[in-house]
Amino acid sequence: MPADERTAAQPPRAHARDGSRRPAAAARESSLEPSARDSRVEDVEVAPAGRTHDAGAEHMGAHAGEQPLDATAEQTDADADEQELGEREPAELDEETRARRDAALRHVRKLGDPVLRASALPVERFDAELAAEVARMGELMHDALGVGLAATQLGVLHRVLVYKAYVDDPLTALVNPVLEWTSDELEAGEEGCLSLPGVHVEVERHARVRVRAQDETGKPLALDAEGLEARVIQHEIDHLDGVLILDRISREARKQAMRAMREHSEARERSRDAPASRAPSDEPR
Repeated sequence: MPADERTAAQPPRAHARDGSRRPAAAARESSLEPSARDSRVEDVEVAPAGRTHDAGAEHMGAHAGEQPLDATAEQTDADADEQELGEREPAELDEETRARRDAALRHVRKLGDPVLRASALPVERFDAELAAEVARMGELMHDALGVGLAATQLGVLHRVLVYKAYVDDPLTALVNPVLEWTSDELEAGEEGCLSLPGVHVEVERHARVRVRAQDETGKPLALDAEGLEARVIQHEIDHLDGVLILDRISREARKQAMRAMREHSEARERSRDAPASRAPSDEPR
């Protein structure tokens, strides 16, 4: 999930089970008894020994029958706290940051790729390969200027997601996440998605959630989250269940979102073609 949706007034951080305020990192260290959880968003095949992956995972930049629609803009970590959940689209990006983001986005599957409609499978092996996968996901998310990323967005059918809701937080990896509890209270907020460049829509989510999962080493985790962190977790779990933000809005809003994505893609193409289309008289002599 992109990062331009972090609001200037950030919501409270994760709380421990006892209700005391403590950092998300501390809350994630809570122990948990065996249990299972719920999720949501997109398609792939099975690897040996319980691990699963997309047949196309080796070339994750490949898209099924659709041109990549990369988001145009990026932003530095300093800008991120002023945005809500979505693509970071600052007015200007330095060339190095833009190039890094474009390179990362080429690995992210876009709307039209069937993997985005597949349900991920539980991870059973916790080994160096999984640790490397999580590290790579974190790097791509960072370079793409996102706040969250699900394995299915890279063409991998593992129930794995990574996120970093706040600039000062460490990267969090949730393996086999389960929504154990959700609040009755709902909150509406704007969301974007790295798989839907140019799209920003208002989505209603549970204001608070309790998640049970494992880290990349297999250690059990229990996490109570609220505000932006809860929103990011729900968005990424949706991806693991083949659900997109387009599925959570009205038909009319979906039409507008598709129009915005087309316009974004067209603007991107015009921007790429602009230097080549200059008349010879415009060139320095």
